[in-house]
Amino acid sequence: MGVLSAPTSPQKTHVLNSVILTVSILSALGAGWIILSFLLFKPLRSFRHQLILGLATSDFWMAINFVSSSAVNLSGHNIGSPEMKTFCSFNGFNIQVFVVQTDYWVLVIAVCTYLILANHRHQSNWIQDHKAVVWGLPWFLSILWAAIGLGMVGYGDIGAWCWFTSDRTRLLVNFIPRWLIIITILALYIRLYFIIHKAHNRFMSFDEDAIGSLQTGSSAMNMSSSAEEDCERRGQVAPRHARIGRASPVLKRISYQMMTYPLVYMLIWTIPTTIRIYQATTGKSAPFAIGTVDKSCIVIQGFADALVYGFNENTWLQWRGVFRRGNSGSDENK
Repeated sequence: MGVLSAPTSPQKTHVLNSVILTVSILSALGAGWIILSFLLFKPLRSFRHQLILGLATSDFWMAINFVSSSAVNLSGHNIGSPEMKTFCSFNGFNIQVFVVQTDYWVLVIAVCTYLILANHRHQSNWIQDHKAVVWGLPWFLSILWAAIGLGMVGYGDIGAWCWFTSDRTRLLVNFIPRWLIIITILALYIRLYFIIHKAHNRFMSFDEDAIGSLQTGSSAMNMSSSAEEDCERRGQVAPRHARIGRASPVLKRISYQMMTYPLVYMLIWTIPTTIRIYQATTGKSAPFAIGTVDKSCIVIQGFADALVYGFNENTWLQWRGVFRRGNSGSDENK
């Protein structure tokens, strides 16, 4: 067995699976909340929100697979036993599909956000005219890589679910591509920030009235969707300098918010990457407590995405409005 083999102690196996089950349920609830928000609130159905729906769907099914494997272990079965080989391979395949797929969705969201807010009209129109291609790419690539992994290496028990048991395999297949994606996202958002900052400095001297109105709370709430709607109207988009110049204060705020996407993503994967490098280079297993935190970081993606996207996409405000209307209605009936 490799260094990622399941804990040999029954007590440690129970603790690990209990933690993973709890965290995966939180992730499933978080991803489900994003999906439900998309279905209930029309302002959260713009083009970029459709991409966020794709990410939430991947998070949800990834969490469900974590729930299933940890629940099987806690029920008294061992997913690493020979009689559970088929389940283990199925579980490992699905987890590989959806873990990698979240990487692709985060990259797609970053690219589309950049094209929309930087007002690249031709490219923005193309991706919106070919939504099936944009949606199909993460699914096709993730299923392809998971199938190659199943055929060439296979998946084994790593404690609470099945995955690649070799640290070096995971570094080459998952972690190196993931950090290349993170670096690409950072480069896109830094570039976007400088575009918006430059436009702001250029136009603020003669656009003070528009800037003052855009700095109100309601404009800040709606700018994320309105920027996308401007792009989605195709052919009706205002000139680049005028639109970005007038909206630059709010777009600057959005650019700061968008930086949380790669930063949170980097934070989630820092510990797992460090553990993979340590175990691949030393041949030693990390302490059980650190290994549990390592696996929890991988499982918690759905919950983390719910926090980040729920705040940045104004989902909290939509739900707060629903509860306020409900409370006011109940007060009137008294």
